[in-house]
Amino acid sequence: MAERTPSWREMTKLARSRFGIRVFRPGQRELIEAVLEGRDAIGVMPTGAGKSLTFQLPALVASKPVLVISPLIALMQDQQEKLTALGVPAAKLNSSQTASEQAQVTEDIEREAFQLIYTTPERLEHPEELQRLKQSGLSLLVVDEAHCVSQWGHDFRPAYLGLRDACRELGGPPVLALTATASPTVLADILRQLDMREPRVVSTGIDRPNLFFEVLRTPSEDHKRARLLALLREAPRPGIIYSATVRAAQELHKWLEPHGFRVGLYHGKLGPREREDVQHRFMQDELDLLVATNAFGLGLDKPNIRLIVHYHFPDSLETYYQEVGRAGRDGEPARVSLLYRLEDKRVQSYFLGGKYPHREDTLKVLETLQPLGTKAWVPLPQLAELAGISERHVKVIAAQLSDAGLAERKRGRVRLLRELAGAEELAELLLAYETRRSQDRERLDAMMRFAQSARCRNRLLHDYFEEELQEDCGHCDNCEAHAAGQPAAGLARAADQ
Repeated sequence: MAERTPSWREMTKLARSRFGIRVFRPGQRELIEAVLEGRDAIGVMPTGAGKSLTFQLPALVASKPVLVISPLIALMQDQQEKLTALGVPAAKLNSSQTASEQAQVTEDIEREAFQLIYTTPERLEHPEELQRLKQSGLSLLVVDEAHCVSQWGHDFRPAYLGLRDACRELGGPPVLALTATASPTVLADILRQLDMREPRVVSTGIDRPNLFFEVLRTPSEDHKRARLLALLREAPRPGIIYSATVRAAQELHKWLEPHGFRVGLYHGKLGPREREDVQHRFMQDELDLLVATNAFGLGLDKPNIRLIVHYHFPDSLETYYQEVGRAGRDGEPARVSLLYRLEDKRVQSYFLGGKYPHREDTLKVLETLQPLGTKAWVPLPQLAELAGISERHVKVIAAQLSDAGLAERKRGRVRLLRELAGAEELAELLLAYETRRSQDRERLDAMMRFAQSARCRNRLLHDYFEEELQEDCGHCDNCEAHAAGQPAAGLARAADQ
């Protein structure tokens, strides 16, 4: 990492002088020390726990730059601006920049002008980009929002599947993977997908005692909107209202505007400037509320969010915990409310149906590759066009074939290594995503059980993530109902239905 490993006392002084940090949060020291020792490491720490410091501080003493893989352009923009303001040379390299801007950043990277370089996983699919980074050398590869690499995770991104190969192309620098949520299954998949070597695993637990969890039963759409309006009038702000679809977010935003709230709208179909503008206004407290899809919030650094509302329940408890974790990052009380309606399951079931390739897609890719033989390298976009399926699914299938030893991926291309051994191997290959779909359905069912349960909400979350909670939290809707001798929300809901 550095020519000489600095002492912890030196790192403490550096943290104070450059970042104004006087007290380290749980898990930070363990991860920073692992990075300084040149070890692979993975940190599972709640939103707001200070994951960024675990690589930004070591970058100040590193002999070579730190490369940070981030899923969102807005996120890396925010990080770069903050580092630049602190006098830390940092660059971003992504598709939002003009050709001349990218050329200038590339030139600066070649002359080693930066201590941190932020880019997207898609960028590492370009051979020329990998070559430039390899020539400049890296001290560390950081995979931020690392749950995106796992096909068992709640926010899987196919482009992340190429990171293992990219890391090898870059000379195998140490890897630091960071995420706010990872069940044991997802954690194991992250370690495997990134080919991590005897990593230091640091998990600080999921407990957020300043969050008040509640589920509000809403048997009809009219009732749901009435409950939302009542909630917004009594709850502290600023807040985020999460909706499952772009259309629902647009309708909700339009409905809320006349009710006197300063409300913004954020979703993935907005243009880059529109997204940047609404995020800026929300960050500057110019908006009371933001109606958003799950396109908003990853890596969000706004400490004073007082309210998170889920207008539709998410696809899993991993997604739910990731999103509610954006509230109360300053440690002050915050409220997280789920508006539960059984019929909303249809929305999530629809999305889950298109998450993975179908058996027919895998067969199309195999039928396209086999006539080309084992020497032909095919770019993934070209393979998608030839097979007649989406590039997203082609990336997933290419990774699937690589894991099975049937194909090799490199620099955004794939080639066949051998023919299928027979019908049995084909059946096993095609079964893989049926298994994943089944796991997804189980996660959705777990989310619904959480909403319907009369048990302590925090205990349910701890049980799901396989963590211990000594006693009920005493500060969720069900605990308060039990303490007052009233039916818990889950019991009341069951009686009404």
